[in-house]
Amino acid sequence: MQNDIRDSVTSLAQSHTTIMAGKSVSFLPSSTPFSYAVLGLSAFLGIPYSFDLEQTDGLVLTVDGVSTSNAADALHQLADNVGRAGDSETSTRFHEIATSLPTKTAFAELSPIIDTIDDHLAYRTFIIGHALTAADWAVWGALRASIQAVGVLKRGAHPHVQRWMSYIESLTSTQQALAALTEVKSKKGQGSKAAASFSLGLPDAVKGQVITRFPPEPSGYLHIGHAKAAILNQYFARMYEGKLIVRFDDTNPSKERSEFQETILEDLKLLGIEPDILTHTSDYFDKLYEYGVQMIKSGKAYADDTGVEQMREERTNGIASKHRDDPVEENLKRFEEMKSGSTEGARWCIRAKISVDDPNKALRDPVIYRCNTTPHHITGDKWKIYPTYDFACPIVDSIEGVTHALRTNEYRDRNPQYAWMIEALGLRKVIVWDFSRINFIYTLLSKRKLHWFVDEKLVSGWDDPRFPTVRGIRRRGMTVEALRQFMLAQGPSQAQLMLEWDTFWALNKKVIDPVAPRHWAIAKEGMVTATINSAVEEVKEVPLHKKNPDVGNKKTVYSKNVIMEKEDADSFEDKEEITLMDWGNAILKSKSDGALEFDLHLEGDFKKTKKKVTWLALPTPNQALVHATLLDYDYLITKKKLDEGDNVEDFVTPVTEFRTECWADANVLNLKKGDIMQFERKGYYIVDGVYDDPESQVSGAKRMEFVKIPDGRAAGLASKAGPEAADASAKPKKDKTSGGNFGKPVRGQGGTSSGTASSAPKLTQGASKGHPEGTKVYLSEGKTGYEIPITTKMYSVDKVGGEVSVSPEADTKMYAVKSVYDMS
Repeated sequence: MQNDIRDSVTSLAQSHTTIMAGKSVSFLPSSTPFSYAVLGLSAFLGIPYSFDLEQTDGLVLTVDGVSTSNAADALHQLADNVGRAGDSETSTRFHEIATSLPTKTAFAELSPIIDTIDDHLAYRTFIIGHALTAADWAVWGALRASIQAVGVLKRGAHPHVQRWMSYIESLTSTQQALAALTEVKSKKGQGSKAAASFSLGLPDAVKGQVITRFPPEPSGYLHIGHAKAAILNQYFARMYEGKLIVRFDDTNPSKERSEFQETILEDLKLLGIEPDILTHTSDYFDKLYEYGVQMIKSGKAYADDTGVEQMREERTNGIASKHRDDPVEENLKRFEEMKSGSTEGARWCIRAKISVDDPNKALRDPVIYRCNTTPHHITGDKWKIYPTYDFACPIVDSIEGVTHALRTNEYRDRNPQYAWMIEALGLRKVIVWDFSRINFIYTLLSKRKLHWFVDEKLVSGWDDPRFPTVRGIRRRGMTVEALRQFMLAQGPSQAQLMLEWDTFWALNKKVIDPVAPRHWAIAKEGMVTATINSAVEEVKEVPLHKKNPDVGNKKTVYSKNVIMEKEDADSFEDKEEITLMDWGNAILKSKSDGALEFDLHLEGDFKKTKKKVTWLALPTPNQALVHATLLDYDYLITKKKLDEGDNVEDFVTPVTEFRTECWADANVLNLKKGDIMQFERKGYYIVDGVYDDPESQVSGAKRMEFVKIPDGRAAGLASKAGPEAADASAKPKKDKTSGGNFGKPVRGQGGTSSGTASSAPKLTQGASKGHPEGTKVYLSEGKTGYEIPITTKMYSVDKVGGEVSVSPEADTKMYAVKSVYDMS
């Protein structure tokens, strides 16, 4: 029955999605009490919602341009529009209960109210009828917003309310909405973090009639910035059951090649994007030429032979070109001369006659046609003149029926220019929808700079895992699903942010963790052999993923002789009982350099051991291990963001690839290139290659390479560059005490300070040193275990209660306090 209810609820929500298409709601995450009811119902009905840290009202519901900020009105308006208000008398009573809940803070006041709700739900699935109504969302939202009410429910005295709330919070829409809210709250005040926003909707969009376009230039590989544009365009085309055009903007033959077109289509396919229509701007060269002539004839364009530098200076200073008012006939002759490709024609360009001194410099007579005698990769040498992007894009958008042109807001100054071109030629108007360009710390998106890394052989190619290209991040282990979720979560944000990579990779971890098979690898350097007394030589099948049996099983070899990590072996204490993962407990009998001896103790309780370690059976000719190379990478540059004028060569990270040679269990041979898995206790990896192993004595042996996938944790994403590289890019504007900082090159503990003694920060009382700790090393098991370096700017402060713990009295469970009159 529960599944039937869930299916009917899901169907109901889907049926209302189109009804609610003209509505949206935004929330202030910090509002108290938060409008959980409106958020839950909005998500349930498929209404676009977003979170705005700067709005003043707790919520703003907008319906056909009319807004309301009253939570009760918003809830009723949403419910009425989809027929989910419920029986009026019962609905009114429970809405009154929901309204009163925030005003009750005492247990004596709250408990009777929740008793009433519990009694009502004793023989009902929902508050009214057989489906969720506004009353359910109102009461659920009020309970969830009340800390005191949550406390009452934790007592377990209201099973029917708890069952009902659990159902509502098990809905996918509710879980996604609450997760989005939690993430936004966690990012509050961190402007460089990615803020979730699901307010995705196009203005004046009509289902079945929306046409979007993605216009890449065939001059390189797609990078992560292009990916956002492509994903958003596809998202809206599918959302409104419209069409997506992929149009190659091939208006500059000097930079374009046909092979780049093929790689871009392959990159789009990697992203799961296939266009409904594939076109080229060059398909319209004849038509564009006609429009160029029309512009000149109507006095809206003219020919100019002003030099590049002088033209730039004149546009900057608002000075008209000497040719601006030349006769139309002269301009037409010059355009024809340009078209012929003659030496005389090459002197000229065509400029739109918009303005000389408009405050928006994009409107100061921009160039719309220029000469280029380089053969085009499609049209050959037919044309010697080519339209600029600013001229061609709006015209072709209009001709092809594009309804919504999505552009990054770096083009915002050009939006009036875009509109002017269409109006000047009397073409159909196109709606422009801006979104922010995506930027990440320590990351270059400039094709020119990326080319330099390729040319200097600092990377292996355009698909290098260190590159922000689609191929590079896919090779690093980013899934298409996570990439799409991340890009869509940015929504219509207009903020120009330098995003950090943590949210990006943490989202990817959520996608891969439930399905990534688990394997083991032991680092060769310093590895230790161990003898396991009483071990039975056998091969068993164990789950590849303990929490997901659908992933399958793997064969694990059990042997008397095994190998272990050096770090693990060094941490073992005499007679210590440890857990051998997927086997059982063992007690250390003896320990010497490079060798250990254990007594197997399968009766031991693994819950009581502090150390759970991986191991592999010592390889034999019949039971070989696989030579595996684990690859990890650093950022290509040592500075978070290169400023204008910075030379990229001055900020190159000296070492960006780190290789660890390991032995891996033979089950990894079932993996192929591109498969994602986890080496337990090491991290997530993607198979980068499978090769013949010439060093192995086993016929047909393979060696494999695995690229480490970042998991979003700060320690894994901090720059690995040393102090020298960090100092090269550090240009402090004021004195600061050095110390570790996530996202910056890690400085060693006790790093040098750029300030003087007099400018040092005042010591916190109890701090052991006058500097932050920098990189502090913790042990995984408290006082023992493997080392975990943590970078921090915090000061080390002694515990106020001392290092020795105090236990309560065994019988009273209370702490003994010495009497103030006790003089002993």
